[in-house]
Amino acid sequence: METITPKGKLLVYMRAPFYMVTLFLIGSLFLLWEHRSLGIASLIVTAVYLFITILVYKGNKKRLSDEIIGFAVQYGTVQSRLLKNFQVPYAILDGEGKLFWMNEKFSELTGKENGYQKSITSIFNEITRESIERAETDQFVIQVEYEDRIFDAILEKMNFEEHGEDVTQPENPLLVERSGSLIAVLLQDVTEFERLKKTNEEEQMVPVFCYVDNYEETMESVDEVKRSMLTAVLDRNISRYFREVDGIIRKIEKDKYFVVLKKKGLQELKENKFSILEDIQTVKIGTDNVFTLSIGIGVNGATYTQRSEFARAAIDMALGRGGSQVVIKDNKDVSYYGVRGREIEKNTRVKARVKAQALREMMEGREKVLVMGHSISDADALGAAVGVYCCARDLGKPCQIVLNTITSSLRPLVETFSDENVYPRDMFVSSEEALVIVDPDTLVVVVDTNRPNYTECPQLLNKGNGVVVFDHHRQGSEQITNPLLSYIEPYASSACEMITEVLQYFSDDIKINPIEADCIYAGILIDTNNFMTKTGVRTFEAAAYLRRNGAEVTRVRKLLREDMSAYKARAEVVRHAEVYHGSFAISVCYARDTESPTIVGAQAANELLNIVGIKASFVLTEYQKKIFVSSRSIDEIDVQLIMTRLGGGGHLNVAGAQIENSTVNEVKRRIEDIIDILIDEGDIKL
Repeated sequence: METITPKGKLLVYMRAPFYMVTLFLIGSLFLLWEHRSLGIASLIVTAVYLFITILVYKGNKKRLSDEIIGFAVQYGTVQSRLLKNFQVPYAILDGEGKLFWMNEKFSELTGKENGYQKSITSIFNEITRESIERAETDQFVIQVEYEDRIFDAILEKMNFEEHGEDVTQPENPLLVERSGSLIAVLLQDVTEFERLKKTNEEEQMVPVFCYVDNYEETMESVDEVKRSMLTAVLDRNISRYFREVDGIIRKIEKDKYFVVLKKKGLQELKENKFSILEDIQTVKIGTDNVFTLSIGIGVNGATYTQRSEFARAAIDMALGRGGSQVVIKDNKDVSYYGVRGREIEKNTRVKARVKAQALREMMEGREKVLVMGHSISDADALGAAVGVYCCARDLGKPCQIVLNTITSSLRPLVETFSDENVYPRDMFVSSEEALVIVDPDTLVVVVDTNRPNYTECPQLLNKGNGVVVFDHHRQGSEQITNPLLSYIEPYASSACEMITEVLQYFSDDIKINPIEADCIYAGILIDTNNFMTKTGVRTFEAAAYLRRNGAEVTRVRKLLREDMSAYKARAEVVRHAEVYHGSFAISVCYARDTESPTIVGAQAANELLNIVGIKASFVLTEYQKKIFVSSRSIDEIDVQLIMTRLGGGGHLNVAGAQIENSTVNEVKRRIEDIIDILIDEGDIKL
């Protein structure tokens, strides 16, 4: 029979009388030194005390040991019984995740007996091998479901090796000797909590701004007698749509509505992909024009005020992307719905006039102006920059254009701005030179892009005294923040068209030289593919204005001619194109011998649309450690929707993307996967 030896604090407590003997002995020796008779008496008393202590210790040792053992057994039994009858499901796993022991509550919940030795994954699929490995390093909590109940499973390591002693006790099955570590699993029923949490989430109030994009244009085309009826039908359709999801709607202006609905209702609207965008186009009384809506929604803000700010930012983004769509701003995330719609062209130029006057006031308050477009600038970016240069010159303000790379397609246009034509030598500067020139009195103007990382010099955006943005591309989640003036109109064919309208209202006597008119006209010509893409009434009006200021079509055509190598490279792209799903042409541009391979890729994408049966084209060009994707369509496919999922953007018929850290084949597969997904979701119909 093994003898139980007291240890730790219990051993110290039992030896306390012997420690006292040592203390008495020291005191007796001290008295013996000072007073002999008292010292002898003290030694005698200490000896008697030691003798009695030994007798008591020896006589009660077995009885004391029995009582300690009895208490330990009783304590262990009570502990085992409490754990077994614990009202919270509790189980022990071995290192491989197999059930080693479970209490009655765990057995009752799972319907398994205590001898069930299979992996816990067979009961709770969520508790995997990876979960158990994580629990071996730190406490791990994972949510599991079992028979319509939800539990928080708390997994924690129980390592017996750390104790360095035998914990054997036959009466307690939890303490059977076992090397290594065990995993304790505690299940907390959070079903009611999760239900309340979900209810609270669904009951959150969501602010919605709903604007009619083309209210004025549509009403002007209707007889005055029918206008009130058309307005009533419009109001009824919008009100009925939101009331079906328990929304409260208030008309704040003739073409603006404010809606408050529950988050649960928003989920229902998402599921039907905001059918109001298409349904509202059926509202026609005495007119062939159709209404379109822009909707901005803000969710998951910390306060009602913040959600309202999100909704306001979302509606601005929807309008900036051309309207006829829904934008949901969820803190930092932005979602788009209904982007298949074509941008609605505005007939009124009031906005252009207001922006022109605002630009004039800002230029008057600055000492100089710096203009830049997107990296690897094209004719549209250059032409728009030249238009801004004309505005600054009219006010006598020095203006310089940031241009890092002069491609072969741009060189003929840039060379026309020479000393012989009385243009300053420093009219065009690089990014490095611009960063030296810029100061707090400099106005930075960005044209033909609204993404900071796409500009020629992103650092300039934070150096000058304010930023102005002119662009015709749809806005995405990444955009220039806090510009002093932002004029973004996706319905416009090009940035040059927008700048041309601004020039007309900038000053009554502004002068544009034929060279400048040619450059701006060239930008419109390139972006509209010779007036075949995204061309509206205002596009031709802008071209007519430039023609009156000396733009010569024949001269521009000569400036835009390309060399033989670029022509052959474009032909090779078309020749090697692959057709996907019978409607999508995908090709790769390997124009290594050309100076501007990205321009060749964009031109080839246009050429591919001339093939019968091709609804959309995609040309991939590897250049400067990036993959440039140019996508085009005629009318049936929204290539902007595809490019957005690829990380880019653009318009319904003209879009693109720039992708880093990837290969041509990887990007090609991604495009094919996106097309497959959109076909499955119904966004692309073949």
